[in-house]
Amino acid sequence: MGKVKSHKATAKRFTVTKSGKVKMSHQGRRHKLGKKDTKRKRILRKAGYISEANAANIKKIIPYA
Repeated sequence: MGKVKSHKATAKRFTVTKSGKVKMSHQGRRHKLGKKDTKRKRILRKAGYISEANAANIKKIIPYA
């Protein structure tokens, strides 16, 4: 049986950690930053993690991550 192809758009947005969690970067950090307060921008800087319910779907489409 051949290899399963990874969904490239998803592979660019998410990474799987060593413990199996799916890591993501937050949205809303690209433009219109003048409207957002400093606290919000600081929180958006840090990585976020996908919930376990959605993580299973993402792991299926990026099998070798």
